[in-house]
Formats: sequence, C-alpha cells, structure tokens
Amino acid sequence: MPDPMARPLIPGGTPHLEASAPNPSNPVIGILGTGDFSRSLAKRLLAAGYQVVVGSRTPKRFVALFPEEAEVTTQMEAASQADVVFVAVYPEHHPTLVAVKPALAGKTLVDVSNGLRPSAFGPSNAELLADHFPESAVVKGFNTVSAWTLQRGPRDGNRQVFLCSDSQKAKNSVKQICHRMGFVPVDMGLLSASLEIENMPLRLFPSWRVPIVCSAALFAFFYLYNFARDVLHPYVTANKSAFYKMPIDTVNLSLPSAALVMLALVYLPGLCAAVLQLRRGTKYRRFPGWLDRWLTARKQFGLCSFLCAALHAVYSLSLPMRKSARYKLINMAYKQVQSRVEDSWVDEEVWRMELYLSAGIAALGLLSLLAVTSLPSVAGAINWREFSFVQSSLGYCALAAATAHTLLYGWSRAFDPSQYRFYLPPTFVPTLLLPAAALLGRLALLAPCAAARLARIRRGWEAGRHVRFAPAADDGMEDVSNV
Repeated sequence: MPDPMARPLIPGGTPHLEASAPNPSNPVIGILGTGDFSRSLAKRLLAAGYQVVVGSRTPKRFVALFPEEAEVTTQMEAASQADVVFVAVYPEHHPTLVAVKPALAGKTLVDVSNGLRPSAFGPSNAELLADHFPESAVVKGFNTVSAWTLQRGPRDGNRQVFLCSDSQKAKNSVKQICHRMGFVPVDMGLLSASLEIENMPLRLFPSWRVPIVCSAALFAFFYLYNFARDVLHPYVTANKSAFYKMPIDTVNLSLPSAALVMLALVYLPGLCAAVLQLRRGTKYRRFPGWLDRWLTARKQFGLCSFLCAALHAVYSLSLPMRKSARYKLINMAYKQVQSRVEDSWVDEEVWRMELYLSAGIAALGLLSLLAVTSLPSVAGAINWREFSFVQSSLGYCALAAATAHTLLYGWSRAFDPSQYRFYLPPTFVPTLLLPAAALLGRLALLAPCAAARLARIRRGWEAGRHVRFAPAADDGMEDVSNV
C-alpha cells in the first residue's frame, strides 16, 4: 500500500540490503498486498532472516517484483502459511479480505495503513480491521515507517516503531520482529491508541507550529515598527522617499530583533519553572499546561532564533554591495571635500562599531554551537553534563553577547529626542525588554539564598516536610518522615 512518507524505490533494490538465508525455525511472516511498502517490507524481513510469503489476488503478475527468496502466492495460501500477517492494503479494501477470514483466525494481524488526513474522531483503520476480524489479534504498527526507510535501513530514518494492541502476546511477537529488523518498538498501549498513531505521519511539524508562528509574528511586528519609523515617517514629515529600504535595510533591522527575542523565549520558561518551584517549595507538582508546552518547544524556539541571526549576518554582509550604499558613500566623500574636512575620524564611533561587531560575532558563534549541539547525532555523542553546560551556561553567554551587541548598536540613541519618530522609541528599546528580563532573572536565581533553596528542591526536598531518620534492623536507616 502507498505510504505518505514513501519515496520512489531504487530500481533493482539496494546493494547493501541483501537477504540472508531464511531460518526454517523462524516464524513465517505473511504480507497481504503488493505495493511499494509490501516490497520494501519483504526485503527487510528477508534480511532479518524471516521466511516471507506474499499474498496477492494475481500472484503471477507481481512475482517478478519481489526477491526470489519470498514466495508470492494467493492471499488464502499466504494467510494459511503465516503466523504473523502484515495487512498492507488500502483501508477501504479491508472488507475484500473477508474471504480469507477463516485462515486468519487466531493469528496476529499487523495493520500498517494510514488515512488521507488527520482525524480527531474514531474509529481508526486498525479498529475497523479488528471489527472485520474479531477472531484475530490486531496490532497497529509500522505505519510511521516509510518504504524508503525499510529499503535503506533504519539508520537512514526514524528507528522508532509505535505499536498498540489489545493482545499483549501479539504485541510482543511484533516487538521481536521490530528488534530483528533493527527498529525500536514503542509500546503505546491498547488498540484505542491506534488513532493517535495513524495521525502521527499526517501531521506537518506539529512541534514547530507555535515557534514558527511566533517568529513570523515577531518579524512582522518589528518590520512594521521599522517601516513606520524609517520609511513612513520621512515620507509623511518631509515628503522624502525611503521606500528603497524595504527589501534590505528594514528586513535587516527586523531579523536581529526577532532573533534576540526568540532567544530570550528559550530561557524564560526555565526561569518561570524555577520561580514556581521556589514558590511551591517542591518539584513534585506539575507545571501549568502552557508552561509545559513552552518548555518542550525551547529547542524549536532556539533554532528559529539561529535562523534569524544567520539571515541577519548574510544581509549585513551584503549591505556594502547595494547601489544605495555606494551612492551614499560617494555623497559623503563629496560633502567632506566641499567642507574641507581632512580627517573625519571619531574615536567614540570607531570604538562603538568595533565592540558592536565583536559582540555580534561572538553571539552568532555561540548560537551556532547551540544549534549544532541540538542535533540528535551530536547530542547523542556527549553526556548530559556536557549538553547542559552548552545549552544552559553557553546559552546564557550567547544571550548576554547578543544583548550587548544590541546595546552597543543603540548606544545613546535612546536618550536622543529626535530618535522618537511618531513617538516610537528606537527599535532596540522594545527588543531588549525580554532579554533583559531573562538575564536579570538568571542573576536573581544565582543569589546564594535562591540558588541553595532551588538546589535542595531539585534534589527532592519539600517545604513543610520534616525528615528525620531512625536506625532500622535491615539497612541501618529508616525514613520515618511525616508531611
């Protein structure tokens, strides 16, 4: 059956995926269906040493598409020979299998089907299959694995296979098959969880929606803010056209603002969680739902921040290549000559620019390190202490460097009344609100009184719980604490 995650299969199969000799002592695995997924599944099962029999309504038509080690026969014969049967046909064709119902009685059926769109209401395809075959044990699984992953191997795709069934025995047998094929089974419980499993491959980046929407909204806000100050204001007040700034200048001013605020949103939920734990005096109470969701989305917020920062760096490097920049430079040089100014060097501006660029480069470098460390392949190669050091300690260093970069860019303009166009402060002022709150909150939690109490709470101490120990006969210490 077609898979929504499937890619075109490689002609002739893959050279590294060779079928091993099937062991007669292994159970016979049946596959009902002859689509791309069925062919890839047959190759992977054969490579794992299983005997494979494929059931088709027209076996002679499809026998050449399967490996020689796989037996392609009728659906009835395949269902009769197999101990575990993968049902790899379209869900709407499940009723056509009723003819082989007697042969499937008492056997394990693995439903690998998916719907066309996510569904919030049941029944699921697996539950409908269980209704058609009440005497069989239906297991939902392998629907999140693409035909491409089956053919290339689990190293090139997600190793997890989500399983659910009302029969623990049937589920255990499918778990063994998963392990031998190189996948990691994830037990999702009873068959009632099958709707959730079927919706998994149909959702488009579910954990990225809020961070992407948030970053897009922040960019739009700062873009409109800069447009009003730098483009609309001179046009309204002096009839001066500055609309040429919209494609490059305005975008380049908006990207770092969005990046810095998004980076602050990575660390603010951790501070909120710490404050809640300090206030409650325990770590054993659940956080509010909004904070839970915010905490789990920190990685996505950070990567969106890195994207905005990287684009800002590219836009900044392209600034001197613009015609408008060249014209401005020529005009400034001409005015300097006309004014007979031999040296326009200003120490304050030179130092400001040097420090501003240095802080920006440091911030981008640290942010790049955070982004690389968040990759699963890199995170899996370091221990938890190293990961925490990079993501927390170096993360706050990145936030501090980016904040310093923004402060140096703004310099003293926040105190210049002429910078308040349409009564709006310079862009760096609203940009710094959340980063400053995050940094000040971090400093507050580093105070000895707060840090010591938070460390005790995270080691299991609870406010109002008095703990004392008394000797015991078995291990010398007995917890007789009372709440």
